[in-house]
Amino acid sequence: PAPATEAPAAAMGDIVDVATEAGSFKTLLEAATAAGLVETLKGEGPFTVFAPTDEAFAALPEGTLEGLLKDPEALKQILLYHVVSGKVTADQVVGLTSADSVAGPAIAIAVKDGKVILNDSATVVTTDIETKNGVIHVIDQVILPPAR
Repeated sequence: PAPATEAPAAAMGDIVDVATEAGSFKTLLEAATAAGLVETLKGEGPFTVFAPTDEAFAALPEGTLEGLLKDPEALKQILLYHVVSGKVTADQVVGLTSADSVAGPAIAIAVKDGKVILNDSATVVTTDIETKNGVIHVIDQVILPPAR
């Protein structure tokens, strides 16, 4: 058989499709659905999504996720805090000290021991998962916008 080549962008799914296919973002997708953000994340973009894994959501204090799923507006703000407008690849992220989230507040970015850390808590574990409307960076913790 011919060697595998990279799929053309047209064949590539959007952020939601790619996250669904990955299988480790069920909670994120459930939350995006509850918050009414699926259409947004399937939109034109480009978006950069710092996507917490299912384990990251599971690590939230007990009852947090359940409470948020019942409060779509609060949930929406937290999810939008994980999204940056535009496509920011890993090589660009490492040069930043912060990025403005779609929710408004900036996300603090630091590089420590070669790892990208968001808000001094979440570590980027996988970078540059390409989608047709942006890029996904996988993080090991849910980041919360600063309390107002």
